Amino acid sequence: MKINILASARNNARKIMLLAPLAAFGVPLLWLYVLSPTSFDALWKGRTFELLFVWLILLELILGWESLQGAPTIKLIKLRVAGLVVALLLPTIYVLVSNYAGLNAAIVSSSRQAGIFWYEDMPIAVEYLVFAFFFGLMAVQSQGVSGLKSFSIPIFFSVTIGAVFIIDSVFPNGQFPPFQIFVPSTTMLATGLLNFMGYHASLDLGQGILPQLTVTDPGNPVSTATFGIAWACAGIESLLIFAVITLLFLKRMPLSWRAKVGYFAFGAAVTYLVNVVRIVSLFSFVLGGGDVNLFHQTYGPLYPIAWIVMYPLFVLGTQRLWHRVTGGERQALVESAETALAERG
Repeated sequence: MKINILASARNNARKIMLLAPLAAFGVPLLWLYVLSPTSFDALWKGRTFELLFVWLILLELILGWESLQGAPTIKLIKLRVAGLVVALLLPTIYVLVSNYAGLNAAIVSSSRQAGIFWYEDMPIAVEYLVFAFFFGLMAVQSQGVSGLKSFSIPIFFSVTIGAVFIIDSVFPNGQFPPFQIFVPSTTMLATGLLNFMGYHASLDLGQGILPQLTVTDPGNPVSTATFGIAWACAGIESLLIFAVITLLFLKRMPLSWRAKVGYFAFGAAVTYLVNVVRIVSLFSFVLGGGDVNLFHQTYGPLYPIAWIVMYPLFVLGTQRLWHRVTGGERQALVESAETALAERG
Protein backbone atom coordinates (compact mmCIF):
# COMPACT_ATOMS: atom_id res chain seq x y z
CA MET A 1 0.00 0.00 0.00
CA LYS A 2 2.80 2.41 0.92
CA ILE A 3 4.60 1.66 -2.35
CA ASN A 4 1.40 2.25 -4.30
CA ILE A 5 0.82 5.60 -2.60
CA LEU A 6 4.38 6.73 -3.31
CA ALA A 7 4.16 5.57 -6.91
CA SER A 8 0.86 7.36 -7.36
CA ALA A 9 2.28 10.54 -5.83
CA ARG A 10 5.31 10.33 -8.10
CA ASN A 11 3.16 9.83 -11.18
CA ASN A 12 0.92 12.75 -10.24
CA ALA A 13 3.68 15.04 -8.93
CA ARG A 14 2.93 17.72 -11.48
CA LYS A 15 -0.77 17.88 -10.60
CA ILE A 16 0.03 17.93 -6.87
CA MET A 17 2.45 20.83 -7.36
CA LEU A 18 -0.16 22.81 -9.27
CA LEU A 19 -2.92 22.23 -6.73
CA ALA A 20 -0.74 22.69 -3.63
CA PRO A 21 -1.09 26.53 -3.48
CA LEU A 22 -4.85 26.16 -2.94
CA ALA A 23 -4.15 24.24 0.26
CA ALA A 24 -1.26 26.56 1.14
CA PHE A 25 -3.65 29.51 1.28
CA GLY A 26 -6.73 27.56 2.36
CA VAL A 27 -5.20 26.61 5.71
CA PRO A 28 -4.10 30.13 6.80
CA LEU A 29 -7.35 31.70 5.55
CA LEU A 30 -9.34 29.19 7.60
CA TRP A 31 -7.12 30.01 10.57
CA LEU A 32 -7.67 33.74 10.06
CA TYR A 33 -11.42 33.15 9.86
CA VAL A 34 -11.33 31.37 13.22
CA LEU A 35 -9.32 34.25 14.71
CA SER A 36 -11.44 37.04 13.19
CA PRO A 37 -14.64 35.99 11.40
CA THR A 38 -15.79 39.61 10.99
CA SER A 39 -12.72 40.47 8.91
CA PHE A 40 -14.22 38.31 6.13
CA ASP A 41 -17.53 40.18 6.22
CA ALA A 42 -16.09 43.26 4.49
CA LEU A 43 -14.54 43.64 1.05
CA TRP A 44 -13.25 47.14 1.76
CA LYS A 45 -10.38 46.91 4.24
CA GLY A 46 -11.38 43.30 4.92
CA ARG A 47 -10.24 39.84 3.88
CA THR A 48 -13.03 38.92 1.46
CA PHE A 49 -10.75 39.92 -1.42
CA GLU A 50 -8.37 37.16 -0.29
CA LEU A 51 -11.07 34.63 -1.10
CA LEU A 52 -11.33 36.18 -4.56
CA PHE A 53 -7.54 35.93 -4.81
CA VAL A 54 -7.79 32.16 -4.26
CA TRP A 55 -10.68 32.01 -6.75
CA LEU A 56 -8.49 33.64 -9.40
CA ILE A 57 -5.74 31.08 -8.72
CA LEU A 58 -8.30 28.31 -9.21
CA LEU A 59 -9.59 29.97 -12.38
CA GLU A 60 -6.07 30.15 -13.81
CA LEU A 61 -5.58 26.46 -13.02
CA ILE A 62 -8.85 25.52 -14.72
CA LEU A 63 -8.23 27.58 -17.84
CA GLY A 64 -4.59 26.53 -18.27
CA TRP A 65 -4.64 23.02 -16.80
CA GLU A 66 -3.32 21.24 -19.88
CA SER A 67 -0.54 23.70 -20.69
CA LEU A 68 0.53 24.08 -17.05
CA GLN A 69 1.13 20.35 -16.68
CA GLY A 70 3.59 20.17 -19.54
CA ALA A 71 6.34 22.48 -18.28
CA PRO A 72 9.40 21.28 -16.30
CA THR A 73 11.09 17.88 -16.44
CA ILE A 74 11.17 15.52 -13.46
CA LYS A 75 14.75 16.59 -12.77
CA LEU A 76 13.76 20.22 -12.49
CA ILE A 77 10.80 19.32 -10.28
CA LYS A 78 13.13 17.51 -7.86
CA LEU A 79 15.46 20.50 -7.70
CA ARG A 80 12.58 22.81 -6.88
CA VAL A 81 10.63 20.62 -4.51
CA ALA A 82 12.43 21.81 -1.35
CA GLY A 83 11.93 25.46 -2.26
CA LEU A 84 8.30 24.78 -3.12
CA VAL A 85 7.65 23.12 0.23
CA VAL A 86 9.09 26.14 2.03
CA ALA A 87 7.05 28.54 -0.12
CA LEU A 88 3.87 26.55 0.59
CA LEU A 89 4.46 26.84 4.34
CA LEU A 90 5.14 30.58 4.30
CA PRO A 91 1.47 31.81 4.36
CA THR A 92 0.75 29.72 7.45
CA ILE A 93 4.01 30.83 9.09
CA TYR A 94 3.13 34.45 8.36
CA VAL A 95 -0.29 34.09 10.03
CA LEU A 96 1.45 32.54 13.05
CA VAL A 97 4.05 35.31 13.30
CA SER A 98 1.68 38.18 12.60
CA ASN A 99 -0.97 37.12 15.11
CA TYR A 100 1.07 35.45 17.84
CA ALA A 101 4.56 36.96 17.62
CA GLY A 102 3.49 40.61 17.54
CA LEU A 103 4.07 41.41 13.85
CA ASN A 104 0.63 42.95 13.33
CA ALA A 105 1.03 45.02 16.48
CA ALA A 106 4.41 46.20 15.22
CA ILE A 107 2.89 47.22 11.87
CA VAL A 108 0.16 49.19 13.63
CA SER A 109 2.64 50.88 15.95
CA SER A 110 5.06 51.86 13.19
CA SER A 111 2.19 53.09 11.01
CA ARG A 112 0.87 55.27 13.82
CA GLN A 113 4.32 56.71 14.46
CA ALA A 114 4.64 57.45 10.73
CA GLY A 115 1.47 59.53 10.90
CA ILE A 116 -0.69 57.19 8.79
CA PHE A 117 -4.33 58.12 9.37
CA TRP A 118 -5.91 54.66 9.18
CA TYR A 119 -3.00 52.93 10.89
CA GLU A 120 -5.19 50.10 12.23
CA ASP A 121 -5.97 49.01 8.64
CA MET A 122 -2.34 48.53 7.68
CA PRO A 123 -1.86 44.88 8.80
CA ILE A 124 -4.50 43.59 6.37
CA ALA A 125 -3.14 45.80 3.57
CA VAL A 126 0.37 44.42 4.14
CA GLU A 127 -1.08 40.90 4.30
CA TYR A 128 -2.34 41.20 0.70
CA LEU A 129 1.12 42.22 -0.50
CA VAL A 130 2.82 39.44 1.44
CA PHE A 131 0.40 36.79 0.14
CA ALA A 132 1.01 37.97 -3.42
CA PHE A 133 4.76 37.66 -2.88
CA PHE A 134 4.43 34.18 -1.39
CA PHE A 135 2.28 33.00 -4.28
CA GLY A 136 4.83 34.42 -6.69
CA LEU A 137 7.46 32.26 -5.00
CA MET A 138 5.23 29.21 -5.34
CA ALA A 139 4.69 29.92 -9.03
CA VAL A 140 8.42 30.26 -9.65
CA GLN A 141 9.26 27.07 -7.75
CA SER A 142 6.66 25.00 -9.59
CA GLN A 143 6.82 26.62 -13.04
CA GLY A 144 10.04 28.55 -13.22
CA VAL A 145 10.04 32.23 -14.15
CA SER A 146 7.28 31.51 -16.65
CA GLY A 147 5.03 30.79 -13.65
CA LEU A 148 4.87 34.52 -12.92
CA LYS A 149 3.34 35.02 -16.36
CA SER A 150 1.00 32.05 -16.03
CA PHE A 151 -0.37 33.31 -12.71
CA SER A 152 0.07 37.06 -13.24
CA ILE A 153 -3.63 37.85 -12.74
CA PRO A 154 -4.03 36.64 -9.11
CA ILE A 155 -0.60 38.05 -8.22
CA PHE A 156 -1.37 41.52 -9.57
CA PHE A 157 -4.88 41.37 -8.12
CA SER A 158 -3.57 40.88 -4.59
CA VAL A 159 -0.84 43.50 -5.08
CA THR A 160 -3.39 46.02 -6.38
CA ILE A 161 -5.77 45.45 -3.45
CA GLY A 162 -2.96 45.85 -0.93
CA ALA A 163 -1.66 49.00 -2.65
CA VAL A 164 -5.14 50.55 -2.82
CA PHE A 165 -5.76 49.86 0.88
CA ILE A 166 -2.42 51.46 1.76
CA ILE A 167 -3.13 54.53 -0.41
CA ASP A 168 -6.50 55.06 1.29
CA SER A 169 -4.89 54.64 4.73
CA VAL A 170 -2.13 57.15 3.98
CA PHE A 171 -4.34 59.60 2.02
CA PRO A 172 -7.81 59.29 3.64
CA ASN A 173 -11.09 60.93 2.65
CA GLY A 174 -10.26 61.44 -1.01
CA GLN A 175 -6.87 63.12 -0.49
CA PHE A 176 -5.27 61.22 -3.38
CA PRO A 177 -5.79 63.43 -6.47
CA PRO A 178 -4.96 60.81 -9.16
CA PHE A 179 -8.01 58.80 -8.00
CA GLN A 180 -10.24 61.62 -6.75
CA ILE A 181 -10.14 63.45 -10.11
CA PHE A 182 -12.56 60.90 -11.59
CA VAL A 183 -15.14 61.22 -8.80
CA PRO A 184 -17.06 64.41 -9.87
CA SER A 185 -18.14 62.94 -13.22
CA THR A 186 -19.21 59.67 -11.59
CA THR A 187 -21.17 61.56 -8.93
CA MET A 188 -22.85 63.78 -11.54
CA LEU A 189 -24.14 60.74 -13.40
CA ALA A 190 -25.36 59.24 -10.12
CA THR A 191 -27.15 62.51 -9.31
CA GLY A 192 -28.94 62.46 -12.65
CA LEU A 193 -29.96 58.82 -12.18
CA LEU A 194 -31.27 59.49 -8.67
CA ASN A 195 -33.40 62.36 -9.96
CA PHE A 196 -34.65 60.14 -12.80
CA MET A 197 -35.67 57.55 -10.20
CA GLY A 198 -37.82 60.13 -8.41
CA TYR A 199 -35.48 61.24 -5.64
CA HIS A 200 -34.55 64.88 -5.07
CA ALA A 201 -30.76 64.92 -5.51
CA SER A 202 -28.44 67.93 -5.51
CA LEU A 203 -24.68 67.96 -5.97
CA ASP A 204 -22.29 70.53 -4.52
CA LEU A 205 -18.80 70.39 -6.05
CA GLY A 206 -17.50 73.37 -4.10
CA GLN A 207 -17.17 71.87 -0.63
CA GLY A 208 -13.45 71.13 -0.42
CA ILE A 209 -12.04 67.92 -1.84
CA LEU A 210 -15.16 65.79 -1.66
CA PRO A 211 -18.28 66.41 -3.80
CA GLN A 212 -21.26 66.71 -1.47
CA LEU A 213 -24.33 64.80 -2.64
CA THR A 214 -27.65 65.39 -0.86
CA VAL A 215 -30.62 63.15 -1.60
CA THR A 216 -34.17 63.39 -0.25
CA ASP A 217 -36.90 60.80 -0.61
CA PRO A 218 -40.03 62.72 -1.72
CA GLY A 219 -42.18 59.96 -0.27
CA ASN A 220 -40.65 60.73 3.12
CA PRO A 221 -39.46 64.37 3.22
CA VAL A 222 -37.76 63.89 6.60
CA SER A 223 -35.62 61.16 5.07
CA THR A 224 -32.53 62.96 3.77
CA ALA A 225 -28.94 61.78 3.39
CA THR A 226 -25.82 63.81 2.64
CA PHE A 227 -22.42 62.28 2.00
CA GLY A 228 -19.09 63.47 0.72
CA ILE A 229 -18.07 61.13 -2.08
CA ALA A 230 -14.45 59.98 -1.99
CA TRP A 231 -12.83 57.76 -4.62
CA ALA A 232 -13.23 54.73 -2.38
CA CYS A 233 -17.00 55.37 -2.24
CA ALA A 234 -17.19 55.90 -6.01
CA GLY A 235 -15.39 52.66 -6.75
CA ILE A 236 -12.47 54.20 -8.59
CA GLU A 237 -10.26 51.45 -7.23
CA SER A 238 -12.38 48.94 -9.15
CA LEU A 239 -11.44 50.64 -12.42
CA LEU A 240 -7.79 50.18 -11.51
CA ILE A 241 -8.35 46.54 -10.59
CA PHE A 242 -10.30 46.00 -13.81
CA ALA A 243 -7.55 47.59 -15.91
CA VAL A 244 -4.79 45.49 -14.35
CA ILE A 245 -6.63 42.16 -14.52
CA THR A 246 -8.15 42.71 -17.95
CA LEU A 247 -4.97 43.88 -19.65
CA LEU A 248 -3.11 40.86 -18.33
CA PHE A 249 -5.93 38.52 -19.34
CA LEU A 250 -6.46 39.94 -22.83
CA LYS A 251 -2.72 39.97 -23.48
CA ARG A 252 -2.74 36.19 -23.29
CA MET A 253 -5.87 35.72 -25.40
CA PRO A 254 -5.45 34.79 -29.11
CA LEU A 255 -7.47 37.81 -30.28
CA SER A 256 -6.86 40.59 -32.76
CA TRP A 257 -5.88 43.96 -31.31
CA ARG A 258 -9.25 45.38 -32.41
CA ALA A 259 -11.09 42.68 -30.49
CA LYS A 260 -8.92 43.30 -27.43
CA VAL A 261 -9.58 47.07 -27.58
CA GLY A 262 -13.29 46.41 -27.97
CA TYR A 263 -13.43 44.00 -25.05
CA PHE A 264 -11.44 46.36 -22.83
CA ALA A 265 -13.55 49.42 -23.73
CA PHE A 266 -16.81 47.54 -23.15
CA GLY A 267 -15.63 46.12 -19.82
CA ALA A 268 -14.32 49.49 -18.62
CA ALA A 269 -17.61 51.18 -19.54
CA VAL A 270 -19.61 48.54 -17.67
CA THR A 271 -17.32 48.87 -14.64
CA TYR A 272 -17.76 52.65 -14.67
CA LEU A 273 -21.55 52.40 -14.92
CA VAL A 274 -21.64 49.78 -12.17
CA ASN A 275 -19.89 52.31 -9.92
CA VAL A 276 -22.56 54.89 -10.79
CA VAL A 277 -25.20 52.37 -9.74
CA ARG A 278 -23.11 51.73 -6.63
CA ILE A 279 -23.51 55.36 -5.49
CA VAL A 280 -27.22 55.32 -6.31
CA SER A 281 -27.67 52.12 -4.33
CA LEU A 282 -25.80 53.61 -1.38
CA PHE A 283 -28.35 56.41 -1.02
CA SER A 284 -31.32 54.11 -1.66
CA PHE A 285 -29.97 51.74 0.98
CA VAL A 286 -29.42 54.47 3.58
CA LEU A 287 -32.73 56.24 2.90
CA GLY A 288 -34.41 52.88 3.39
CA GLY A 289 -32.91 52.64 6.87
CA GLY A 290 -29.76 50.69 6.05
CA ASP A 291 -26.36 51.07 7.70
CA VAL A 292 -24.01 53.19 5.56
CA ASN A 293 -20.91 51.42 6.92
CA LEU A 294 -22.33 48.02 6.03
CA PHE A 295 -22.95 49.12 2.45
CA HIS A 296 -19.61 50.93 2.15
CA GLN A 297 -17.55 48.01 3.40
CA THR A 298 -19.48 45.02 2.06
CA TYR A 299 -22.28 45.50 -0.46
CA GLY A 300 -20.83 48.45 -2.38
CA PRO A 301 -17.45 46.91 -3.32
CA LEU A 302 -19.24 43.68 -4.27
CA TYR A 303 -20.96 45.40 -7.23
CA PRO A 304 -17.91 45.99 -9.45
CA ILE A 305 -15.83 43.10 -8.09
CA ALA A 306 -18.51 40.56 -8.99
CA TRP A 307 -18.40 41.88 -12.56
CA ILE A 308 -14.59 41.97 -12.69
CA VAL A 309 -14.17 38.43 -11.37
CA MET A 310 -16.70 37.08 -13.89
CA TYR A 311 -15.32 39.16 -16.78
CA PRO A 312 -12.81 36.52 -18.01
CA LEU A 313 -15.67 34.02 -18.21
CA PHE A 314 -17.68 36.61 -20.16
CA VAL A 315 -14.86 36.99 -22.70
CA LEU A 316 -14.40 33.23 -23.06
CA GLY A 317 -18.14 32.66 -23.34
CA THR A 318 -18.67 35.30 -26.03
CA GLN A 319 -15.66 34.02 -27.96
CA ARG A 320 -16.98 30.47 -27.89
CA LEU A 321 -20.41 31.68 -29.00
CA TRP A 322 -18.84 33.74 -31.80
CA HIS A 323 -16.81 30.78 -33.07
CA ARG A 324 -19.87 28.57 -32.96
CA VAL A 325 -21.97 31.08 -34.94
CA THR A 326 -19.28 31.91 -37.49
CA GLY A 327 -18.35 28.24 -37.80
CA GLY A 328 -21.96 27.38 -38.52
CA GLU A 329 -22.16 30.12 -41.12
CA ARG A 330 -19.02 28.84 -42.85
CA GLN A 331 -20.36 25.30 -42.82
CA ALA A 332 -23.66 26.49 -44.32
CA LEU A 333 -21.81 28.32 -47.09
CA VAL A 334 -19.74 25.22 -47.87
CA GLU A 335 -22.84 23.02 -47.99
CA SER A 336 -24.64 25.57 -50.17
CA ALA A 337 -21.70 25.69 -52.59
CA GLU A 338 -21.50 21.90 -52.73
CA THR A 339 -25.24 21.69 -53.43
CA ALA A 340 -24.98 24.24 -56.23
CA LEU A 341 -22.09 22.36 -57.83
CA ALA A 342 -23.97 19.08 -57.58
CA GLU A 343 -27.04 20.61 -59.27
CA ARG A 344 -24.90 22.01 -62.09
CA GLY A 345 -23.21 18.66 -62.54
